[in-house]
Amino acid sequence: MTLHLQVAQLNLTVGDLGGNTEKIAAAARAAHAAGAQLLLTPELSVCGYPPEDLLLRPAFLDACDDALNRLMLQTAALQGLHLVVGHPCRAPQAAAARQRSVSVPALFNMVSVLSGGRVVAQYAKRCLPNYQVFDERRYFVAGDRPVCWDVPDTQGKLVRVGLLVCEDAWFDQPALDCASQGAQLLAVLNASPFHADKGHEREQAMRERVLSTGLPLVYAHGVGGQDELVFEGRSFALQASGELAGRAVSFQEALWSLSVSFDAGAAQVQGSIDPDHSTDADLWHALVLGVRDYVGKNGFPSVVLGLSGGIDSALVLAIAVDALGKDRVHTVMMPSPYTADISWIDARDMAARLGVRYDEIAIAPEFEAFKASLAPLFAGRAEDTTEENLQARIRGTLLMALSNKFGSLVLTTGNKSEMATGYCTLYGDMAGGFAVIKDVLKTRVFALARWRNTHDPFGTGSNPIPERIITRAPSAELRPEQTDQDSLPPYEVLDAIIERYMENDDSPQAIQAAGFNAADVDKVVRLIRINEYKRRQAPIGVRVSHRSFGKDWRYPITNRYRD
Repeated sequence: MTLHLQVAQLNLTVGDLGGNTEKIAAAARAAHAAGAQLLLTPELSVCGYPPEDLLLRPAFLDACDDALNRLMLQTAALQGLHLVVGHPCRAPQAAAARQRSVSVPALFNMVSVLSGGRVVAQYAKRCLPNYQVFDERRYFVAGDRPVCWDVPDTQGKLVRVGLLVCEDAWFDQPALDCASQGAQLLAVLNASPFHADKGHEREQAMRERVLSTGLPLVYAHGVGGQDELVFEGRSFALQASGELAGRAVSFQEALWSLSVSFDAGAAQVQGSIDPDHSTDADLWHALVLGVRDYVGKNGFPSVVLGLSGGIDSALVLAIAVDALGKDRVHTVMMPSPYTADISWIDARDMAARLGVRYDEIAIAPEFEAFKASLAPLFAGRAEDTTEENLQARIRGTLLMALSNKFGSLVLTTGNKSEMATGYCTLYGDMAGGFAVIKDVLKTRVFALARWRNTHDPFGTGSNPIPERIITRAPSAELRPEQTDQDSLPPYEVLDAIIERYMENDDSPQAIQAAGFNAADVDKVVRLIRINEYKRRQAPIGVRVSHRSFGKDWRYPITNRYRD
């Protein structure tokens, strides 16, 4: 016997109940027309993931219930198709009693199986993640039982399918419980945020599940950007042996087809296999998708950014053009008295290569006016970082004025190394609406620039970044002869310390024991600690590491603990 199934790898939007259900219904119609008996959609597909504190609003929960009922009616005529969707659901009284606070509604992270205009099975997620970006115990109570149900195959023979939701499949017991109930196939609905190499981690974790149960597995995943999170698709299937049976495309919507044959009791899964891609390729596509969806889903007509002639703004420009096209990107060069001629030349060159609008606004008049206004108060004091920051804040003011006048979103250009150490100006270069590379370390900035110059994944132009921008020593150009390395360790050292301390929670002592200079470690750790107040006021940006500044990093600003 053979079961034909499809995975609707959809780009859903939190709270767009009508748009989400229409996408699901359209996928169901297409799957039914293709002869599928089973269609899987991502976790919480009806409302989008993560809905966060929308789940605390009774009206939102009512709207989700209504959307599920409409979807059931829309797909009622698709005879023989079992449609699997995720949605929030109020928990019954017994489950509600387990909720720690009566002021918060008790909810299940629920999966419903729809067929013939009715719900034929329901499963409540059992394992609720509460780490990194996940906060599910704030909203949901855990289910307490496995669920399997029977799907008629092409000949009307029944295939028993066991349901799991995301975190459930990272532990042995939920899958083993499905196996004990006679499941022949594991179906896993997911909303698992991207970070570098996460796809391999998922496949390995699911391989452990199929080896422990002896069951094939289909992993259905969503795609798209949601605030700082990106979901990369890359749905996949594994044979009962653990071998990869299929993999859907990454970073694109897809209606992906699979078949599962059960001959002599042995299951065999067949599906297309999208090849693996390099880490840099995945990072590029994640950054592009994050920008495209944040701009598009929030209704911005265009973006504007300051183009300095340096590598960070160059990288952000290339990402923006790949995400939105050249006609929706506006660049502004704002030279100061310390801007080198080559910065002008390289900025103009890059803007011309990508065909974007390019304007120049010299900030010297405003800079002199500020200094004149402050001179009586600053009398007797030498110039210092105050005057450097004035230049950055003038630029931020000009970009925000363009944003106000034309409705464009300001893209900031600071990288993770700068955000970690505070090498950025509050209300200056940090002013804006979306921080594209805030989770990209400086060493990776160079790598991505070189990758993009040898690849043109979106057909917007090859070799967009002038070579001198990549090879030139980075500088904020806020004082004569300034370079970033004047006040920071070499980027290879800086980034390694940030990665160990901030991303992996290594102690300063462990980092020193790994061979790093104690003074460098102490300096970087101190800078990370004292600049938390800046990061709290920074715009959100695309998360591409397993620990980013934002939801992943929740350190108190007022804090006297020292490692």
